[in-house]
Amino acid sequence: MVVNEQVNITTEKTKSPHIAGSSLKISVKELSVFFGKTKVLSDININIFERKVLAIIGPSGCGKSTFLRSLNRMNEEVGGNFTGKIIFDDEDIMKLDPVYLRRRIGMVFQKPNPFPTMSIANNVVAGLRMNGFRDKKKLKEIVETSLRQAALWDEVKDILHESGANISGGQQQRLCIARTIAMQPEVILMDEPASALDPISTAKIEELIFELKKKYTIIIVTHNMQQASRVSDYTAFFYMGKLIEMDKTIKIFTDPELKQTEDYISGRFG
Repeated sequence: MVVNEQVNITTEKTKSPHIAGSSLKISVKELSVFFGKTKVLSDININIFERKVLAIIGPSGCGKSTFLRSLNRMNEEVGGNFTGKIIFDDEDIMKLDPVYLRRRIGMVFQKPNPFPTMSIANNVVAGLRMNGFRDKKKLKEIVETSLRQAALWDEVKDILHESGANISGGQQQRLCIARTIAMQPEVILMDEPASALDPISTAKIEELIFELKKKYTIIIVTHNMQQASRVSDYTAFFYMGKLIEMDKTIKIFTDPELKQTEDYISGRFG
């Protein structure tokens, strides 16, 4: 009976809250995602605002990462397709070249993935070099600027020639963030960026998110309710491939509209 009630709730359309003083960056309209005949997400409507942090929460397998990867068309790389529309700065993402789109909407993955055969410095500018950028002076400047923005410069400035695999896990994750920043994106997608890190490294990533949102729009998937409440401006709760409830973070965590949201946040299921 409880399951049926929850499924019934998910059939209702959920509207995004209005964020006063913020410009709309991405508008997701009636998004459904398929892998073959399997429908993973159903009728998602979300507005994502510029220079704000959106946290996506929900139990494993509810479609959080699939939603994230829809925003820069990464699902296409593994056979996914979608119906509905994703509008990015007034442009339909299906009309944009995927490589160009992914430069503007960067991705930081759950597990740090620096290139082990490259130095720290070359890791930062790997994407630029792959796109044909060769100005050595400018590349050097970008290395420092990106590492500073990722709060890593002071820790690695004397070992830039060493492998990116030789630093700690938390430092590797910040290196991957620096690599994303180097491409000068407008949006940064983070898929559980601190789940594999120790508490001290996690705190540094969270502090970094606060700094990054001054310049970037950030969407973070997290299983950590405390983290979502600390770093985000607004939160979306997903369940069984549907958006259940979305609102300002303080509202979601203190006074959610739906009992299902309250049950998940309080740990009664998931």
